[in-house]
Amino acid sequence: MTDNTNTAVSKDTSTAAQSDAAPQAPTAAPEQPTELTISDLNALKQIIDVASQRGAFKPNEMMTVGSTYTKLETFLAAVAQAPAGEKGE
Repeated sequence: MTDNTNTAVSKDTSTAAQSDAAPQAPTAAPEQPTELTISDLNALKQIIDVASQRGAFKPNEMMTVGSTYTKLETFLAAVAQAPAGEKGE
């Protein structure tokens, strides 16, 4: 009988832990929309620029940082040249 009581208690504990965790996940998602705007991308470009000027990147990271910066810069230039109607899409 003692084993059955312990088994029932352990099942109840795991069920309670799962039900406590489930409500937390849905409440966190609606609070922060997953949106990345052109101004966010411009800010990232500026952050990379400032960080590289201050020597924040190790030499072995420079190629990756530079490649990413170039892609970002090219994308932002293309967006800036796009007609106004296409920017919202």
